[in-house]
Amino acid sequence: MKLTIKIALIGDYNVAVTAHRAIPSALELAARHLNLTVKYQWLSSETLSSTTLLKRFDAVWCIPASPYRNDDNILAAIRFARESQMPFLGTCGGCQYALLEYARNVLQWQDANNAEVTQEGRLVITPLQCELVEKQGDIHLDPESLIGRAYGVVDITEGYRCRYGINEDFRAEFQMATLNVSGIDNEGDIRAIELSDHPFFVGTLFQPERAALKGIAPPVAIALVEAALVH
Repeated sequence: MKLTIKIALIGDYNVAVTAHRAIPSALELAARHLNLTVKYQWLSSETLSSTTLLKRFDAVWCIPASPYRNDDNILAAIRFARESQMPFLGTCGGCQYALLEYARNVLQWQDANNAEVTQEGRLVITPLQCELVEKQGDIHLDPESLIGRAYGVVDITEGYRCRYGINEDFRAEFQMATLNVSGIDNEGDIRAIELSDHPFFVGTLFQPERAALKGIAPPVAIALVEAALVH
């Protein structure tokens, strides 16, 4: 009998979002690659009023398409995954909110905010100088990082659908703690992050799940499922 892994997909599902259509295929392809079974459940931001719900899962994937209907619930869920050492993947908006949670609760920046929601406080998420809506981009990965080892190469090309990204003005402060920049674009801007004090906590501004729409198992989805198996 195959082992079964349970993945919580947190965010607000919308069939019109390409990444949301791709994620189930990404997990199914990852499961096939690893010869196990993956069960997943979409958990809307409004249903996450208690993180107790997450204890039944082996990993958390914070899905794209932010802001969420209840941002506070999403941030609490991300904090739970980080503090409980549960494997976590955040793609696109999920990456942005992972960084926002980190800024508020690890760096203790209580005024940390997302410019897509408000212009007040310390804006750790800001508009990209060049929007990446339905565009491809080159990313250079740290070969020693979790995501670098997952891909097995240092240079990749992935798809995006985002107008906001990580504020480079705070990069030094992020990296002075436990947050590592594991992927950059051709200009050196942050495109992937992970935590050094967590077994698997990865965020990508790009949407690696889109590869599944071409029948390709996304390496980072495989890595998430592998981490969930260990967990």
